[in-house]
Amino acid sequence: MKRKMYQVDAFTIGNQPFTGNPAAVCPLEEWLDKEIMLKIAAENNLSETAFFVKRGNKFELKWFTPKIEVDLCGHATLASAHVLFTCMKYAEEEVVFSTMSGELRVTRKDNLLTLDFPAAKAARVPALPRLGKSLGKNPVEIYKSRDYLALFESEEDILSIEPDFVLLSQLDCLGIMITARGSHSDFVSRFFAPAAGVNEDPVTGSAHTTLIPFWSERLHKKNLHAFQLSERRGELFCEDCGDRVKISGRAVTYMTGEIDIC
Repeated sequence: MKRKMYQVDAFTIGNQPFTGNPAAVCPLEEWLDKEIMLKIAAENNLSETAFFVKRGNKFELKWFTPKIEVDLCGHATLASAHVLFTCMKYAEEEVVFSTMSGELRVTRKDNLLTLDFPAAKAARVPALPRLGKSLGKNPVEIYKSRDYLALFESEEDILSIEPDFVLLSQLDCLGIMITARGSHSDFVSRFFAPAAGVNEDPVTGSAHTTLIPFWSERLHKKNLHAFQLSERRGELFCEDCGDRVKISGRAVTYMTGEIDIC
């Protein structure tokens, strides 16, 4: 059976393709078996493949890495909303997704899409020598929410990190974010999730549910501008709303096609 599939670059720099984080998006009429969706995600070999099914005036949404289903993904949610608004001509100004992380809303204004996600505040934890060894450099401070947050002194530190992904995959978390004050933005970051089959994620919306309240408190400001310093790089416009965060970015359609599965 043939089904539409789109590949979208999310959280791009401006409207430039080949920046941001590529996600595959597969609209469905009814859910496929989980094992089939995992195989599709593995075949795509992108950090995330999103699937959604329309239910009334909402959309059920699921995300898969090449290895596992995950409970939250920002860039593939942004990509899914982009597909609905741009490729499928969804007429509303807001799309509501039902997910493992609850109800998530995405609004559009001009060429920006804005995610409304639950905040995930991190608590400081003691020094973790294994983390410093895995990153090849000891962070100034370490925090943890779902993932580890390692704070460094400068943007140059973030760019210089060359992780040992085997060691990182052995830590008790899904992912590890490293972050510092930005030279041309409020903060910068990178994100590693080898345990989920993604050594380095190009741009990570879910990590910013932790990074936004973290930097909002440190910088004493609610609106923040951020870059993720992967090889592709990505740009995010952020707002701390207390128990929620808003994460805005741009998206570009790279490819439209069909998959043919039994």
